[in-house]
This record gives sequence, structure tokens and C-alpha cells, in this order.
Amino acid sequence: MENDETTLDVQRYLGELANLDGNAPAEPIIRALIARSVGRLHLLCETLLVRSYPRLMQPPLNLQSEEMLSAVVDRLMKAMREVRPKTVRQFFGLANQHMRWELNDLARRLDKYPADRELDASGIVSPEPSGSQLSQNAMRMLSAIDGLPEDEREVFGLVRIQGMTQTEAADLLDVSPKTIQRRLNRGVIMLAATLDDLNPDARPVRDV
Repeated sequence: MENDETTLDVQRYLGELANLDGNAPAEPIIRALIARSVGRLHLLCETLLVRSYPRLMQPPLNLQSEEMLSAVVDRLMKAMREVRPKTVRQFFGLANQHMRWELNDLARRLDKYPADRELDASGIVSPEPSGSQLSQNAMRMLSAIDGLPEDEREVFGLVRIQGMTQTEAADLLDVSPKTIQRRLNRGVIMLAATLDDLNPDARPVRDV
């Protein structure tokens, strides 16, 4: 029930933005939109962080979902000055994109520093040992996922990375579960072809 109410409220704010007079300030509506959706954004941040970037939660970064949410909200505030999603799907798709960018940026920045230096979430370096490194294979996988077509990338991120069920993803994107299954299947096949030398565990799901 709460998800349904959130979806309706988010769509209402998006409608207000779309119909905004050219001279009227957009920031109050954008702030209200993000405030109304912050619960779902936090859940998406936490799921993505725990399932796909657990090393960022360990020393030296010790990243928490609340810190990630704060960074993503800042990114969304800036992005929506130029980009105006028209639907709930587009809004959460934009948020999902910035979540991946934020975590990928942190992982790349962390790997640029030697093992005897710590990089915290704000970019401040302090002495603390760390042996964590993101492997080249992992970077290839992230790059391959980012290279998927938009529909397949979106579904793969929601189902395989953020851990949503296909039914939950279908509700969020306002499509049928069979459409989710087809997009996921295509995405997995594309990734398998791109990363065939790594023999990834992901296998195509049965298309019905």
C-alpha cells in the first residue's frame, strides 16, 4: 500500500514539474519529490550496496547506505536541474543510474590509492592499512553491465543486482512480468557473449 501511495505522489510531483511555468522555481518541487521517495531510494541504495559492492562497506571506506543515499540525493538534485523525468519509471531509472555511478566512482577512486592509505567517503586520505582491490574482471563486468541497452540494463540492475523479484520490477516499471523476464533473458545472453572468457555464473532464464 505504501509503495502504491509513493508511486502516486511521485507521479504527481513529476506532473507538477512538467507543467511548471518557465519563471517558477523548480527546486521546491524537486526537494518535495525526493523527500517523498527517500524511503524507496534508501532501500535501493542499501540493496545495491550490500549485494554488489560489499567491499565498500569494509575498511578503509566503511561506506554506509545512509552516506550513499546522501550522495545520491545530491546527484539527483543537480541532475534534475537539467533532466526532467516524466514517469515514475524514468525517475527511479535516473536514480538507479546515479547510484551505480556513485558506487563505481568510489570503487575506482579507492583503487587508485596504495594499500597503505585510506580514502573515506568524502575523499579525505588518512593512514590506515588496506588490501582491498577491485579486480580487473569485476571492472569488466561493471563495464559490460553499463554497456547493455537501456531496457536490459535497467531490468538486470533491478533483478540481478538490487535483488528485486521479477514481479516487483514489473510493478516498478509498469510492464508485465513476462516483459521483465524477456529483458532479463536478453541482458544475460548479451553479458554471457561479452564475458564468455570469464564463464559467468549468470545463465539465461527461461523465456515463456
